[in-house]
Amino acid sequence: MFQETRAFSSYSVGDIKKAREFYGGTLGLRVSEENGMLFLHLGGGGNVLLYPKDNHRAADFTVLNFPVADVEKTVDELTSIGVTFERYPGFEHDAKGIVREQGESMPSIAWFKDPAGNVLSVLSESP
Repeated sequence: MFQETRAFSSYSVGDIKKAREFYGGTLGLRVSEENGMLFLHLGGGGNVLLYPKDNHRAADFTVLNFPVADVEKTVDELTSIGVTFERYPGFEHDAKGIVREQGESMPSIAWFKDPAGNVLSVLSESP
């Protein structure tokens, strides 16, 4: 039924301008705005829609994952421009906030939040 649809994900933010600055400026994603909503244009042709919501409540789970070749290098780069990494109970984080790879069950991963408090991550690319 949905094999050929161009599905996309979406989530809310409290302030589109701050979201645009963060996703487009800080993270360097290609973004566009239409009808007061922000579109994130991801590698591989995927898109994510961010929509404004007056009574926005941040997601308390990861809404967007960024696979990267080198998690530690990416964490260092993001930290240098002011991104703060989260530490969650039940995970053993290193000093940088990275949970190191645990065999095939879990890649190296580090979580951070957007200005609206939504949880994002950088994680090791699959080989």
